[in-house]
Amino acid sequence: MLLDEQAEAKGKAYYQVGAASHSPDHGLYAWAVDEQGSEYFQIRVKDLLTGEAVGAPIESAYGDFTFSPDSQWLFWIWRDENARPSKVFRRSARGGEDVLVHEEADEGMFLGVGTASDDSAILIHVGNQETTEILIVPAADPSAPAVVAEPRRVGVKYDLDHWTDRWVIRTNDDGAVDFKLMVSDAPVPAKATWREWIAHTPGRYITGFAAYAGHLVRAERVDALDRLVVTARDGTEHAVAFDEEAYALNLEGGLEYETTLTRFVYQSPTTPRQWFDYDLATRERTLRKTQEVPSGHDPAKYVARRMHAKASDGAEVPITVLMLKDTPLDGSAPVLLYGYGSYGHAMEPSFSIRNLSLVDRGWISATAHIRGGSDKGWGWFLDGRRETKTNTFTDFIASAEHLIAEGYGSKGRIAAMGGSAGGMLMGAVANLRPELFGAIVAAVPFVDVLNTMSDTTLPLTPPEWPEWGNPIEDPVAYDRIAGYSPYDQVSAQAYPPVLATGGLSDPRVTYWEPAKWAAKLREFQAGPAPILLKINMEAGHGGASGRFDFLKEVALDYAFAIWALEGSWAKA
Repeated sequence: MLLDEQAEAKGKAYYQVGAASHSPDHGLYAWAVDEQGSEYFQIRVKDLLTGEAVGAPIESAYGDFTFSPDSQWLFWIWRDENARPSKVFRRSARGGEDVLVHEEADEGMFLGVGTASDDSAILIHVGNQETTEILIVPAADPSAPAVVAEPRRVGVKYDLDHWTDRWVIRTNDDGAVDFKLMVSDAPVPAKATWREWIAHTPGRYITGFAAYAGHLVRAERVDALDRLVVTARDGTEHAVAFDEEAYALNLEGGLEYETTLTRFVYQSPTTPRQWFDYDLATRERTLRKTQEVPSGHDPAKYVARRMHAKASDGAEVPITVLMLKDTPLDGSAPVLLYGYGSYGHAMEPSFSIRNLSLVDRGWISATAHIRGGSDKGWGWFLDGRRETKTNTFTDFIASAEHLIAEGYGSKGRIAAMGGSAGGMLMGAVANLRPELFGAIVAAVPFVDVLNTMSDTTLPLTPPEWPEWGNPIEDPVAYDRIAGYSPYDQVSAQAYPPVLATGGLSDPRVTYWEPAKWAAKLREFQAGPAPILLKINMEAGHGGASGRFDFLKEVALDYAFAIWALEGSWAKA
């Protein structure tokens, strides 16, 4: 037992572990813990031989750290008084003085730390939604100054890893919207040393890669479906893919570099998670584990389908649908339509026991892969942010209308659901088409966009100006945000039943956003439907930390959707 979270959490209202790792020599174990939901972490280290604590805990930390490959140093990130990651420190792994390695002057940047796959370097990642920069510390001398690989340029993203004798760089530079792979033989891989290796192909989004001694595995996404491509040192390639209409394929990687084995997780709306070991040389797949469903699960009872809605500008928006095989497609089935559509975060067609609890009741569970996410590539994200943000909202509406046209539900029989930036989506579609939906479930909803993006004391405001625009300095951005910000666009009309939830210690979406929104909806509500608000007084952005407490929150969301679509509120 390395860490007994159940025991550590006993008697605490909130307990969440962030990063957790043993040192490469297996002598130490470190973990980051948040006991408030505020995302200020404390990093603790213990000796694995004695079980005793080592050194003083690190306070006010970000939930990310890394041991140096020689196990002598711990690199960690400090959060400032505005909860922003702003400095990288190094300390002896067994405790001692913290030494500043990098201080980030741009308050709009996030920080991350890690090591190269071949253990040749410690990597410091600096970036936001559109710009990145990586600093390198040689593993042979962890106390050496960090050196910039390629200086940041607005709009240019890159990440890199060292593959034995060369650097591999994934980048969108020079118009490679869906990214390409470059290589460099230089000790410091500045752009002048890059050579093209895997060219950019529009619509084939290279999402990442993992390096092993004899192979490199890259992850790709085309039309909201994933695949893995394995490249040997001699340049030969082969792909790993599956045949279902909709599925998710995630590369897990591993802790060993000198190996031919990697690990990936396969799942689909009907197939529970399956962990496979994959031999990169022989191409043999070995199933190691299948997610257990305690109540039992028969995939043959269900059907998952992929369809496309036509957006107002002609874009094809993928929709993933899960339902019982005998569900009638005559518009009578209630629908839960989920959406997010921000930050380039893709909504993968994964397996969810939670969704089955509705589907088994005759509901149809649907996910709209709308613009603002990267489901169809990085260009899909770029076409749903800042100047084109309203595409996110109209794509979701088009998805609902397509489901209705195809018999998957009917007007007023669709419960729309989204959280955080997806909660902003919920507020926007409630303002735009309130009659289309029978319920709105908005979890920790980012609905007061204009005020939040104008408050520089909040943790995420400067880092998120690239996503939304800066209304303080840009009048055009101010007018654009004011034109869709859900709180600012509430008007006198008949809204459907709304459930808004929040967390008291949430540093991402402050609790007063859903509270203000619910109050304004109640003031302007021209119909009879209820507007409900629930604030978790002992949690943050992610809701309750306990597994069962979290499920209780999900149960509340689903119970509200059922209650709303059945019209029980009108009878109360």
